[in-house]
Amino acid sequence: MCGRYASIKAPADLADEFHAVDATEGVEPDYNVAPTKNVVAVVQRHPRDAEGTPDPDTTERSLRVVRWGLVPSWAKDVKGGARMINARSESAAEKPAFRRAMNARRCLVPADGWFEWQRGPQTESAGHKQPYYTHYRDGSSLAMAGLWEFWKPKDDPDGEYPDGLVTAAVLTTSAVGPLAQVHDRMPLVLPPPAWDAWLDPDTDAAAEQVAALLRPPSEELVAMLELRPVSSRVNSVRNNGPELIAELPPGEVAEPLQLDLLS
Repeated sequence: MCGRYASIKAPADLADEFHAVDATEGVEPDYNVAPTKNVVAVVQRHPRDAEGTPDPDTTERSLRVVRWGLVPSWAKDVKGGARMINARSESAAEKPAFRRAMNARRCLVPADGWFEWQRGPQTESAGHKQPYYTHYRDGSSLAMAGLWEFWKPKDDPDGEYPDGLVTAAVLTTSAVGPLAQVHDRMPLVLPPPAWDAWLDPDTDAAAEQVAALLRPPSEELVAMLELRPVSSRVNSVRNNGPELIAELPPGEVAEPLQLDLLS
């Protein structure tokens, strides 16, 4: 599961890292990204001419601002989006809410790291779950596999979203190795060699090169990650700042983990 993450890098830096054009018009660093917030996504589409006709021979990769929480195109309103921030990689291609996006609207959701809350007998009985922050040791951006959709109101064209709304969900998979000691699910993190196949708008979800990506990350990728306990201040969406990702001293951790990933 992925319910909170940090998105700190400037769009210009993300554009360089993901070899994309920045079409975000600027976004602020966010150390506590929560559902229904606007987030950055990397998409790849066929450019359109002045009449709206796509060029089938060319694609363009760009950074776009979308809302976290996917709203299917057929939904009557946007209310259900807050409950669809994640999609299970094992079944998304079969679910009505995600099936069309899996075939033609896959994206990457860049993150500096994600938060997860440790579950277990001791933390549950104490009424407290210890948050952990996971990120690449070298500071590279995580590329979380995602899906995006475009929703436009049908019954109230002059309402809150007259031009429609672009939303996204993050795919999850089974947690691997030490990460499973915190939670049994994790974002589906894709390494750079997988980005082209995942973003290709002309390759559907049944294609071998896409289906092969819908599996837990390799041991090599997990070895590149660092997992550390952080303050419970991240529990509140009102808190935001670098202190949310700072490692807690051992004496302040609710239930320490004996993990090689801890620095």
